Amino acid sequence: MTSPDNHRAGFACFVGRPNVGKSTLMNALVGTKVAITSSKPQTTRRVIRGIVHRPDAQLIIVDTPGLHRPRTLLGERLDSLVLSTLTEVDAIGFCVPANEPIGKGDRFIADKLAAVRKTPVIAVVTKCDLASKEQVAEQLLAVSQVAEFAAIVPVSAQSGDQLDVLADVLIEHLPESPPLYEGGQLTDEPEQVLVGELIREAALEGVRDELPHSIAVVVDEMLPREGRDDLLDIYAHMFVERPSQKAIVIGHKGERLREVGTKARKQIEALMGTRVYLDLRISVAKDWQRDPKQLRRLGFYD
Repeated sequence: MTSPDNHRAGFACFVGRPNVGKSTLMNALVGTKVAITSSKPQTTRRVIRGIVHRPDAQLIIVDTPGLHRPRTLLGERLDSLVLSTLTEVDAIGFCVPANEPIGKGDRFIADKLAAVRKTPVIAVVTKCDLASKEQVAEQLLAVSQVAEFAAIVPVSAQSGDQLDVLADVLIEHLPESPPLYEGGQLTDEPEQVLVGELIREAALEGVRDELPHSIAVVVDEMLPREGRDDLLDIYAHMFVERPSQKAIVIGHKGERLREVGTKARKQIEALMGTRVYLDLRISVAKDWQRDPKQLRRLGFYD
């Protein structure tokens, strides 16, 4: 049995190109959904913490937006968020998918990580379930030639393969410390932020490629129905940048928006453990990604 004296606790973060499986990996390690996932790039827009509890350690995983060359003010803020996170964690997981060749984006990030000299970087080869053993072996070799890493770990968040090994490697680099969060806590995200993210995830499914960057969600109000302890009323507002995008999200005779509401409500009910009434509205906030005032109103601060 582990004594409190050598219990470890600390922070690790995953970085990588957009859509390399960072959020899926964090959810798999934590054992529940604390970050939204989508096949669309730039799904994650906030730093979300998921907490892994073990008898010998507490690993707090910081999920960050994907690093990329920014094209908008929102993009610049997201990259700034990632780079500031890198200086505050005990270990960094650099995620590269097993089923895609290493490209300029990966090398761009490896160069950024090289500047963070004091923090150990572990290369994590993700999505190994989508590659053959030969492909995985070739990718491990290719990754080893990109930079010097403290370790290289192949994993599959979908099958769970090697997740325990990755947790062990990350925990090795944490300082000795008592737990930093209470035992049952799986995230330190406010519930309203998580609810907003689940709504955005539902809205991202099955829409055109240009839309993911343009959707923002604000939860205006979340409170128990008066006289009912089994029903939560949630009033949320979705914002897009152009009327044409609003039409895509609403769909023919409002059908698509209803689908988004139904899917989001089921996810929120699973998260909150209670029945939910979701009032979901949609408005156009013209070019909000490039407008500092609107970015602040939607929760993306300097």
